[in-house]
Amino acid sequence: MLGDGGETPSRYELLSMVKKHSNLIGKTVVEEQDSSDVEMDMKFWHDVFDLYFVRGKESRGRQDDDLVFFVRKLVSRSSGSNNDSESVDPYFVRRWAPELSNLVDETSIDVDWRRSFYLNLIAHTSFSVTVAICSHQVLQNHQAGKDTSLSPIYKVVKTVYASPSRVNFQLDSKKAMETTPAYPDICFAIDDFDSTFDAVVLTEKDHCYCVVLNAHDGAAFPIEEVSNDCSTSDNSSPELCFGTNSTKKKDTKLTLFSGFVSYQMVRDAYDAGKSRFGSLLSGGHYPGKTDRIYMKGPGGRGEVEVAVSGVSGIY
Repeated sequence: MLGDGGETPSRYELLSMVKKHSNLIGKTVVEEQDSSDVEMDMKFWHDVFDLYFVRGKESRGRQDDDLVFFVRKLVSRSSGSNNDSESVDPYFVRRWAPELSNLVDETSIDVDWRRSFYLNLIAHTSFSVTVAICSHQVLQNHQAGKDTSLSPIYKVVKTVYASPSRVNFQLDSKKAMETTPAYPDICFAIDDFDSTFDAVVLTEKDHCYCVVLNAHDGAAFPIEEVSNDCSTSDNSSPELCFGTNSTKKKDTKLTLFSGFVSYQMVRDAYDAGKSRFGSLLSGGHYPGKTDRIYMKGPGGRGEVEVAVSGVSGIY
């Protein structure tokens, strides 16, 4: 077992190990001929999961969410009658405990430890969404490689949380919100969207509406420990050398989604109340004054649901 007979590996060491051996990252279906790969070694993934999210010192510090997600195997989800299989969620959740045995027992045989590791890696990472109004002309010049400063006219940055559940917002506030499993899709909901983005108003035809999702901290960005070994330096002084360890964390930010739509696209979709833009935009009228617009990311990866309403004196 990983970590037996020695010091428990850090998250940085564990993630480096995963990166080294993960030949099947990105595959949703694993072929039988790949079964010899470490990706299919459930004992390996069980141990990595345990050390990364339960027994590791970073987990004991509870720097991130105290919820731990367990993805069910496809076989366990499809077992039983058709009616029963439809009611079985693809994952279940437990509150963190210092021992994995306190979280799962006999149900652990139904856990897909590989998918559970990656789901928790995402769920325990910090994300932020930036919604901005930019000049369409400036954005086009920037994309064309022209030396143009890309400064937004207005922007709002909001912390968001990754979840394997989808929140179906009812734009009619009198109705309750409904939450349904979305896994393997990952969703980022902003339940106070109406107050958070009420100042994001498109008023000029040159305006465009931009959405950017970034990952920047948490479980996917572990801290690297650097050993200060005095013996490697010829000029080391015994009086000044303590041989302690320090930490090094890269100031990294990864953009997972980036998309924009022009003022005219938003206006046309809002006025029409239905799709006019194929895979880029679709909209639909709902009761009340607020409508929904759906933005697709580059290459069709990712989707943003935006609530759009007219502003008195503008629309």
